[in-house]
Amino acid sequence: MITDPDEFFTKGCGRCARFETSDCSVQAWAGALSQLRRICDEAGLSETAKWGHPCYMHAGRNIVILGAFRGDVRLTFFNATLLKDPKGLLQKTGKNSQHPDIISFQSAEEVLSLEPQLRSYLAEAMEYAQQGIKPKVETRDIELPPELIEALADDPELSTAFYALTPGRQRSYALNLNGAKQPATRVARIEKFRPKILMGKGATER
Repeated sequence: MITDPDEFFTKGCGRCARFETSDCSVQAWAGALSQLRRICDEAGLSETAKWGHPCYMHAGRNIVILGAFRGDVRLTFFNATLLKDPKGLLQKTGKNSQHPDIISFQSAEEVLSLEPQLRSYLAEAMEYAQQGIKPKVETRDIELPPELIEALADDPELSTAFYALTPGRQRSYALNLNGAKQPATRVARIEKFRPKILMGKGATER
């Protein structure tokens, strides 16, 4: 994964084989990404790289992170439950997400059309960070299937990587595996998921 945000905008995130190729999603969405980067910079956010993507911070807190996918570009807000979202712009990342936290774009023009709202949302998030306001912590038990528990016990590297995942990413694996009826299917899926877990990705991430 990249550790310099400048590399993301020229080469990609470094988390798949399309890194530094013309097929990289970053190349497809260069215009939209450039506009989002400008807006975050002009808002006064500090740019860094986390998890292979440009992450923008204020007052020591993560505010938003950029991501490029095959179908869209996403601006993901940390602590999104604090935002008032008067325009209803925030969407859920997936059907199992607890709260809406992303704004999706499919062109630079779309970014520009929403620039005033984006600036307002960023300013609101920065103010919460400045005041040290955090959302109420919501806990949801994650029921791990026995096959995964056994695999984690037998594989220290996998165990370390899995428990370093966000609760949402851990839940994505639990949901996927618990959806399989046969133990053999769950074991096969765990083997297939292993590289993604080691890379810090969720079950549905590419």
